Amino acid sequence: MKTYKYIDLFCGIGGFRYAMEAAARKNHVKSQCVFSSDIDAYCQDSYEANFGERPAGDISKINAKDIPNHDILLAGFPCQPFSIIGQMRGFNDTRGTLFFEIARIIAEKKPQAFVLENVKLLVGHNKGQTIKTIVEVLELLDYKIAYRVLNALNFGLPQKRERIFIIGLRNNAPFSWSKKEIKMKSLDDVLEKRVNKKYFVSEKIKNKRLAKKSKTAETTIWHENKAGNISAYPYSCALRAGASYNYLLVNGERRLTEREMLRLQGFQESFKIIQGYTQARKQAGNSLPIPVAESVISNVLLSLAESQIGYVDKKYFMLENVTYETPKTANSRKTPIPVPA
Repeated sequence: MKTYKYIDLFCGIGGFRYAMEAAARKNHVKSQCVFSSDIDAYCQDSYEANFGERPAGDISKINAKDIPNHDILLAGFPCQPFSIIGQMRGFNDTRGTLFFEIARIIAEKKPQAFVLENVKLLVGHNKGQTIKTIVEVLELLDYKIAYRVLNALNFGLPQKRERIFIIGLRNNAPFSWSKKEIKMKSLDDVLEKRVNKKYFVSEKIKNKRLAKKSKTAETTIWHENKAGNISAYPYSCALRAGASYNYLLVNGERRLTEREMLRLQGFQESFKIIQGYTQARKQAGNSLPIPVAESVISNVLLSLAESQIGYVDKKYFMLENVTYETPKTANSRKTPIPVPA
Protein backbone atom coordinates (compact mmCIF):
# COMPACT_ATOMS: atom_id res chain seq x y z
CA MET A 1 0.00 0.00 0.00
CA LYS A 2 1.28 3.45 -0.89
CA THR A 3 1.87 5.81 2.01
CA TYR A 4 1.05 9.49 1.60
CA LYS A 5 2.98 11.75 3.93
CA TYR A 6 1.18 14.94 4.89
CA ILE A 7 1.47 17.98 7.11
CA ASP A 8 -1.32 19.51 9.19
CA LEU A 9 -1.01 23.32 9.45
CA PHE A 10 -3.19 25.42 11.77
CA CYS A 11 -4.24 21.97 12.93
CA GLY A 12 -6.51 22.97 15.83
CA ILE A 13 -7.73 19.77 17.46
CA GLY A 14 -7.13 17.59 14.41
CA GLY A 15 -10.21 17.74 12.20
CA PHE A 16 -8.18 17.64 9.00
CA ARG A 17 -6.10 14.77 10.36
CA TYR A 18 -9.18 12.66 11.08
CA ALA A 19 -10.45 13.44 7.57
CA MET A 20 -7.12 12.44 6.00
CA GLU A 21 -7.00 9.16 7.89
CA ALA A 22 -10.58 8.31 6.91
CA ALA A 23 -9.99 9.20 3.24
CA ALA A 24 -6.83 7.07 3.16
CA ARG A 25 -8.71 4.06 4.51
CA LYS A 26 -11.47 4.57 1.96
CA ASN A 27 -8.93 4.68 -0.88
CA HIS A 28 -6.91 1.71 0.42
CA VAL A 29 -3.72 3.69 0.99
CA LYS A 30 -1.77 4.61 4.09
CA SER A 31 -1.28 8.09 5.52
CA GLN A 32 1.42 9.46 7.80
CA CYS A 33 1.39 12.85 9.45
CA VAL A 34 5.00 14.07 9.49
CA PHE A 35 4.42 17.58 10.87
CA SER A 36 1.67 19.58 12.58
CA SER A 37 1.49 23.13 13.82
CA ASP A 38 -0.83 25.38 15.84
CA ILE A 39 -0.07 28.43 17.92
CA ASP A 40 -2.85 27.79 20.49
CA ALA A 41 -1.49 25.95 23.55
CA TYR A 42 -4.92 24.56 24.48
CA CYS A 43 -5.30 23.09 20.99
CA GLN A 44 -1.80 21.65 21.26
CA ASP A 45 -2.85 19.93 24.49
CA SER A 46 -5.98 18.42 22.92
CA TYR A 47 -4.12 17.36 19.78
CA GLU A 48 -1.40 15.68 21.82
CA ALA A 49 -3.96 13.90 24.02
CA ASN A 50 -5.65 12.42 20.96
CA PHE A 51 -2.74 11.77 18.59
CA GLY A 52 0.24 11.36 20.90
CA GLU A 53 2.13 14.17 19.13
CA ARG A 54 2.46 17.79 20.19
CA PRO A 55 2.16 20.27 17.31
CA ALA A 56 4.87 22.83 16.72
CA GLY A 57 4.00 26.42 17.58
CA ASP A 58 3.95 29.64 15.55
CA ILE A 59 4.37 28.62 11.89
CA SER A 60 5.80 32.04 10.99
CA LYS A 61 8.79 31.25 13.20
CA ILE A 62 9.53 27.91 11.49
CA ASN A 63 11.97 27.69 8.59
CA ALA A 64 10.29 25.90 5.65
CA LYS A 65 13.48 23.92 5.06
CA ASP A 66 13.06 22.34 8.51
CA ILE A 67 9.61 20.96 7.68
CA PRO A 68 9.75 17.32 6.49
CA ASN A 69 9.08 16.54 2.84
CA HIS A 70 5.47 15.56 2.25
CA ASP A 71 3.01 14.61 -0.47
CA ILE A 72 -0.01 16.57 0.73
CA LEU A 73 -0.37 19.82 2.67
CA LEU A 74 -3.54 20.40 4.71
CA ALA A 75 -4.36 23.78 6.20
CA GLY A 76 -7.48 25.34 7.69
CA PHE A 77 -5.86 28.76 7.83
CA PRO A 78 -7.36 31.34 10.22
CA CYS A 79 -10.79 32.38 9.00
CA GLN A 80 -11.55 35.30 11.32
CA PRO A 81 -10.16 37.94 8.94
CA PHE A 82 -12.69 36.89 6.30
CA SER A 83 -15.72 36.29 8.53
CA ILE A 84 -18.49 38.60 9.66
CA ILE A 85 -17.42 38.05 13.27
CA GLY A 86 -13.90 39.20 12.35
CA GLN A 87 -15.19 42.42 10.69
CA MET A 88 -14.01 41.08 7.28
CA ARG A 89 -10.64 42.85 7.46
CA GLY A 90 -8.95 40.19 5.30
CA PHE A 91 -5.32 40.83 4.42
CA ASN A 92 -5.39 43.99 6.55
CA ASP A 93 -5.59 41.69 9.58
CA THR A 94 -2.30 40.11 10.68
CA ARG A 95 -3.96 36.69 10.73
CA GLY A 96 -4.98 37.16 7.09
CA THR A 97 -1.34 37.22 6.05
CA LEU A 98 -0.91 33.71 7.42
CA PHE A 99 -2.03 32.46 4.00
CA PHE A 100 1.35 33.61 2.75
CA GLU A 101 3.00 31.33 5.31
CA ILE A 102 1.26 28.45 3.52
CA ALA A 103 2.51 29.78 0.17
CA ARG A 104 6.03 30.00 1.59
CA ILE A 105 5.98 26.34 2.60
CA ILE A 106 4.41 25.17 -0.67
CA ALA A 107 7.07 27.06 -2.62
CA GLU A 108 9.84 25.35 -0.65
CA LYS A 109 8.49 21.80 -0.29
CA LYS A 110 6.44 21.47 -3.52
CA PRO A 111 3.96 18.81 -2.33
CA GLN A 112 1.97 16.85 -4.89
CA ALA A 113 -1.26 18.40 -3.65
CA PHE A 114 -2.78 20.63 -1.01
CA VAL A 115 -6.22 21.18 0.48
CA LEU A 116 -7.06 24.50 2.16
CA GLU A 117 -10.23 25.39 4.06
CA ASN A 118 -11.81 28.68 5.07
CA VAL A 119 -15.15 30.43 5.52
CA LYS A 120 -17.64 30.89 2.69
CA LEU A 121 -17.26 34.69 2.84
CA LEU A 122 -13.72 34.38 1.51
CA VAL A 123 -15.23 34.00 -1.98
CA GLY A 124 -16.87 37.43 -1.96
CA HIS A 125 -14.42 39.22 0.31
CA ASN A 126 -13.19 42.53 -1.11
CA LYS A 127 -15.47 42.05 -4.15
CA GLY A 128 -13.73 38.80 -5.07
CA GLN A 129 -10.22 40.25 -5.08
CA THR A 130 -9.03 38.27 -2.05
CA ILE A 131 -9.79 34.82 -3.51
CA LYS A 132 -8.41 35.99 -6.85
CA THR A 133 -5.14 36.95 -5.16
CA ILE A 134 -4.98 33.62 -3.35
CA VAL A 135 -5.55 31.68 -6.59
CA GLU A 136 -2.99 33.77 -8.48
CA VAL A 137 -0.33 33.16 -5.83
CA LEU A 138 -0.96 29.42 -5.87
CA GLU A 139 -0.97 29.24 -9.67
CA LEU A 140 2.35 31.08 -9.79
CA LEU A 141 3.69 28.19 -7.71
CA ASP A 142 2.78 25.91 -10.64
CA TYR A 143 -0.43 24.31 -9.35
CA LYS A 144 -3.78 23.76 -10.99
CA ILE A 145 -6.36 25.27 -8.65
CA ALA A 146 -10.03 24.59 -8.04
CA TYR A 147 -12.30 25.75 -5.25
CA ARG A 148 -15.87 25.24 -4.14
CA VAL A 149 -18.14 26.16 -1.26
CA LEU A 150 -19.52 23.01 0.38
CA ASN A 151 -22.22 22.67 3.03
CA ALA A 152 -21.94 20.16 5.88
CA LEU A 153 -25.70 19.56 5.60
CA ASN A 154 -25.02 17.71 2.33
CA PHE A 155 -22.49 15.40 3.97
CA GLY A 156 -24.61 13.89 6.72
CA LEU A 157 -24.07 16.44 9.49
CA PRO A 158 -27.05 18.32 10.98
CA GLN A 159 -25.15 21.59 10.88
CA LYS A 160 -25.48 24.32 8.27
CA ARG A 161 -21.80 25.04 7.89
CA GLU A 162 -20.69 26.39 4.52
CA ARG A 163 -16.96 26.40 3.91
CA ILE A 164 -14.73 27.00 0.92
CA PHE A 165 -12.27 24.24 0.04
CA ILE A 166 -9.35 25.13 -2.23
CA ILE A 167 -7.39 22.28 -3.81
CA GLY A 168 -4.16 22.38 -5.76
CA LEU A 169 -2.51 19.66 -7.85
CA ARG A 170 0.84 19.51 -9.61
CA ASN A 171 -0.17 16.64 -11.89
CA ASN A 172 -2.27 16.45 -15.05
CA ALA A 173 -4.94 14.12 -13.69
CA PRO A 174 -8.59 15.19 -13.81
CA PHE A 175 -10.28 16.29 -10.63
CA SER A 176 -13.98 16.27 -9.82
CA TRP A 177 -16.00 17.22 -6.77
CA SER A 178 -18.26 14.62 -5.18
CA LYS A 179 -21.77 14.74 -6.57
CA LYS A 180 -23.29 12.25 -4.14
CA GLU A 181 -25.03 13.74 -1.13
CA ILE A 182 -25.23 11.93 2.22
CA LYS A 183 -28.54 11.98 4.06
CA MET A 184 -28.45 14.32 7.03
CA LYS A 185 -28.51 12.74 10.46
CA SER A 186 -31.36 13.63 12.75
CA LEU A 187 -30.60 15.89 15.68
CA ASP A 188 -31.91 13.09 17.89
CA ASP A 189 -28.95 10.98 16.72
CA VAL A 190 -26.53 13.69 17.85
CA LEU A 191 -28.02 15.13 21.03
CA GLU A 192 -27.52 13.50 24.40
CA LYS A 193 -30.52 11.97 26.16
CA ARG A 194 -29.60 13.23 29.60
CA VAL A 195 -27.92 16.56 30.15
CA ASN A 196 -26.57 18.17 33.29
CA LYS A 197 -28.68 21.09 34.52
CA LYS A 198 -25.69 23.42 34.14
CA TYR A 199 -26.35 23.54 30.39
CA PHE A 200 -29.87 24.90 30.81
CA VAL A 201 -30.44 28.65 30.52
CA SER A 202 -32.18 30.76 33.14
CA GLU A 203 -35.95 31.15 33.15
CA LYS A 204 -35.44 34.77 32.11
CA ILE A 205 -33.55 33.84 28.95
CA LYS A 206 -35.93 30.97 28.14
CA ASN A 207 -38.99 33.21 28.49
CA LYS A 208 -37.29 35.84 26.33
CA ARG A 209 -36.91 33.22 23.58
CA LEU A 210 -40.47 31.96 23.98
CA ALA A 211 -41.77 35.50 23.65
CA LYS A 212 -40.36 35.55 20.11
CA LYS A 213 -40.76 31.90 19.07
CA SER A 214 -43.23 29.12 19.87
CA LYS A 215 -42.00 25.66 20.86
CA THR A 216 -41.84 23.10 18.07
CA ALA A 217 -43.04 19.50 18.16
CA GLU A 218 -39.79 18.17 16.69
CA THR A 219 -36.33 18.58 18.13
CA THR A 220 -34.81 21.83 16.92
CA ILE A 221 -31.92 24.13 17.62
CA TRP A 222 -32.89 27.74 18.09
CA HIS A 223 -30.64 30.33 16.50
CA GLU A 224 -30.49 33.99 17.46
CA ASN A 225 -28.94 36.25 14.83
CA LYS A 226 -27.17 39.57 15.42
CA ALA A 227 -30.46 41.46 15.03
CA GLY A 228 -32.04 39.40 17.81
CA ASN A 229 -34.37 37.42 15.53
CA ILE A 230 -35.02 33.80 16.56
CA SER A 231 -35.24 30.86 14.14
CA ALA A 232 -35.72 27.15 14.88
CA TYR A 233 -34.33 24.48 12.56
CA PRO A 234 -34.05 20.65 12.63
CA TYR A 235 -30.30 21.23 12.43
CA SER A 236 -27.75 23.56 13.95
CA CYS A 237 -26.56 26.77 12.38
CA ALA A 238 -22.77 27.01 12.13
CA LEU A 239 -20.90 26.63 15.40
CA ARG A 240 -18.92 29.76 16.19
CA ALA A 241 -16.06 30.04 18.61
CA GLY A 242 -16.74 33.64 19.58
CA ALA A 243 -20.53 33.84 19.49
CA SER A 244 -22.76 34.40 22.52
CA TYR A 245 -23.16 31.41 24.81
CA ASN A 246 -26.88 31.56 24.04
CA TYR A 247 -26.44 31.89 20.27
CA LEU A 248 -27.61 28.27 19.79
CA LEU A 249 -30.09 26.63 22.16
CA VAL A 250 -31.54 23.12 21.93
CA ASN A 251 -35.34 23.54 21.86
CA GLY A 252 -34.76 27.09 23.05
CA GLU A 253 -33.82 25.98 26.56
CA ARG A 254 -30.28 24.67 26.83
CA ARG A 255 -26.79 25.01 25.40
CA LEU A 256 -25.04 22.30 23.41
CA THR A 257 -22.69 20.08 25.41
CA GLU A 258 -19.04 19.65 24.49
CA ARG A 259 -19.69 16.19 23.02
CA GLU A 260 -22.67 17.39 21.00
CA MET A 261 -20.63 20.17 19.41
CA LEU A 262 -17.93 17.70 18.43
CA ARG A 263 -20.54 15.35 16.95
CA LEU A 264 -21.90 18.21 14.87
CA GLN A 265 -18.42 18.52 13.35
CA GLY A 266 -18.15 14.78 12.71
CA PHE A 267 -15.71 13.85 15.50
CA GLN A 268 -15.88 10.28 16.73
CA GLU A 269 -16.92 9.33 20.26
CA SER A 270 -13.35 8.27 20.95
CA PHE A 271 -12.14 11.89 20.82
CA LYS A 272 -10.84 12.81 24.28
CA ILE A 273 -12.22 16.03 25.72
CA ILE A 274 -9.60 17.37 28.13
CA GLN A 275 -10.56 21.06 28.24
CA GLY A 276 -13.29 22.92 30.10
CA TYR A 277 -16.47 24.15 28.43
CA THR A 278 -15.09 27.49 27.20
CA GLN A 279 -12.08 25.99 25.44
CA ALA A 280 -14.00 22.96 24.15
CA ARG A 281 -16.61 25.30 22.66
CA LYS A 282 -13.92 27.44 21.05
CA GLN A 283 -12.10 24.40 19.64
CA ALA A 284 -15.24 22.84 18.18
CA GLY A 285 -16.28 26.18 16.69
CA ASN A 286 -12.91 26.66 15.02
CA SER A 287 -12.74 23.13 13.65
CA LEU A 288 -13.98 21.91 10.27
CA PRO A 289 -16.74 19.45 9.27
CA ILE A 290 -14.77 16.22 9.01
CA PRO A 291 -16.99 14.34 6.48
CA VAL A 292 -16.75 17.28 4.05
CA ALA A 293 -12.96 17.41 4.28
CA GLU A 294 -12.81 13.62 3.97
CA SER A 295 -14.77 13.75 0.70
CA VAL A 296 -12.49 16.43 -0.78
CA ILE A 297 -9.30 14.63 0.28
CA SER A 298 -10.64 11.33 -1.06
CA ASN A 299 -11.08 12.91 -4.49
CA VAL A 300 -7.59 14.39 -4.32
CA LEU A 301 -6.18 10.93 -3.54
CA LEU A 302 -8.09 9.53 -6.50
CA SER A 303 -6.60 12.22 -8.71
CA LEU A 304 -3.08 11.45 -7.49
CA ALA A 305 -3.61 7.74 -8.08
CA GLU A 306 -4.78 8.36 -11.64
CA SER A 307 -1.73 10.51 -12.36
CA GLN A 308 0.61 7.84 -11.05
CA ILE A 309 -0.77 5.17 -13.39
CA GLY A 310 -0.36 7.50 -16.36
CA TYR A 311 -3.95 8.61 -16.88
CA VAL A 312 -4.00 12.09 -18.36
CA ASP A 313 -6.95 14.22 -19.41
CA LYS A 314 -6.82 17.77 -20.72
CA LYS A 315 -9.96 18.58 -18.73
CA TYR A 316 -8.13 19.03 -15.45
CA PHE A 317 -11.04 20.20 -13.37
CA MET A 318 -14.77 19.73 -13.67
CA LEU A 319 -16.26 22.75 -11.96
CA GLU A 320 -19.95 22.40 -12.74
CA ASN A 321 -22.23 24.97 -11.13
CA VAL A 322 -19.30 27.00 -9.83
CA THR A 323 -18.67 30.65 -10.60
CA TYR A 324 -14.93 30.80 -11.19
CA GLU A 325 -12.86 33.49 -12.84
CA THR A 326 -9.66 32.12 -14.29
CA PRO A 327 -6.86 34.50 -13.24
CA LYS A 328 -4.19 35.73 -15.59
CA THR A 329 -1.20 33.46 -16.00
CA ALA A 330 2.20 34.44 -14.69
CA ASN A 331 3.35 35.22 -18.25
CA SER A 332 0.50 37.67 -18.86
CA ARG A 333 0.84 39.51 -15.57
CA LYS A 334 2.73 42.79 -15.74
CA THR A 335 3.77 42.53 -12.09
CA PRO A 336 4.04 39.00 -10.65
CA ILE A 337 2.80 38.62 -7.09
CA PRO A 338 5.80 38.15 -4.78
CA VAL A 339 5.80 35.03 -2.63
CA PRO A 340 7.61 35.33 0.72
CA ALA A 341 10.93 33.47 0.83
